[in-house]
Amino acid sequence: MKDYIFFDLDGTLTDSQPGIYDSLRVMLNHFGLEKSDQELMPFLGPALWDSLPKYCGFNLEQCKEAIAVFREHYFNIGIYNNKPYPGIPELLKKLKEEGRHLVLATGKPEEQANVVVNHFDLAKYFDFIGGSTMDISRSKKAQVIAWAMEKTGLSAKDSQRIVMVGDRENDIIGAHENGLQVIAVLYGYGSRSEFEEYKADFIVEDIPALGDLLLEL
Repeated sequence: MKDYIFFDLDGTLTDSQPGIYDSLRVMLNHFGLEKSDQELMPFLGPALWDSLPKYCGFNLEQCKEAIAVFREHYFNIGIYNNKPYPGIPELLKKLKEEGRHLVLATGKPEEQANVVVNHFDLAKYFDFIGGSTMDISRSKKAQVIAWAMEKTGLSAKDSQRIVMVGDRENDIIGAHENGLQVIAVLYGYGSRSEFEEYKADFIVEDIPALGDLLLEL
């Protein structure tokens, strides 16, 4: 039985796109750049430390400056332009009642993740809330998952007890690097082609289907 369920946050538990897009635009405008909604989509999920060099050609110093601008806006304004997907609180409650251990493993900085889950009264469902660091030391999803496993007393020998739920390629890559199976959700920000390319173990259309699968595993 998969008695430990690791959840991504943005695009999996909450729809954070409006707030993130607002903060991304403030950040890009700081550098005199503009991007369309379609061009911003790849920024949803991966760490900015990875996205900014890839999509904007930024060097390390530019990344540091850009991320500081993003975080100032996001932490004060953008973070609240966000909401749980309908049915998520009920799903988390049901899973806890069924004896599952819920763990948050998000690429969002841990401080920000705590703000979100407490703001929406979701923190009570989680055994541990794990995220990235504010610097580059724990920015990859694989590092966040490994950190969450360590903090919940799990190791590689427990991998068959854990399933990761996420909505982007970095969730799949990070989980597989830690030997975990992955459920990719289509109601978030990723696509079926993305999930198939990165070999998600399961793909679900919506939250009811996610709940059914989690209770079967």
